[in-house]
Amino acid sequence: MAVVSDAAAGLRVASRATVLQLRAPGLSARNLEGQAGELVSSAAIPVVISSRCDIALATGAAGVNLPESDIEVAGARRLMRGRLVGRSVHSLENALQAEREGADYVIFGPVWESASHPASRPVGVEALAEVSHALHIPVVAIGGVTFERIAQCHAAGAAGYAAIGLFE
Repeated sequence: MAVVSDAAAGLRVASRATVLQLRAPGLSARNLEGQAGELVSSAAIPVVISSRCDIALATGAAGVNLPESDIEVAGARRLMRGRLVGRSVHSLENALQAEREGADYVIFGPVWESASHPASRPVGVEALAEVSHALHIPVVAIGGVTFERIAQCHAAGAAGYAAIGLFE
């Protein structure tokens, strides 16, 4: 999963990713909708929108990814009418809660130190393995993922990985 801040970035990396997540918290709703619409209509892979069920629905996105402090998964599930609902989590407890609430997947981390979130303490590969083995839904590793660390993500049981810097 490539986490991108605009449609142009998403289209540049789409051939190297399986899913695009549009995460642009600084954009107005109107600008985010425009970027999402362009990305959804032009990308050959699924696009999920961070935090905004309304924009995901309005643009025909594949789904939404909710930060840990966002609305409940169950509420998003009702709004999204069968589309993907993911949750970004930072602990086993919150990962299990997301699964109980009906999340289709969780993004877990940061596994390693991350340039995009320097204040976040890494949880480590052992915690990734614990979460991956405890859940019945896909777990996607995030935070400091490099080409050299992809194998470690899979060895820990992660279904995949999400990254910002890796795709830049």
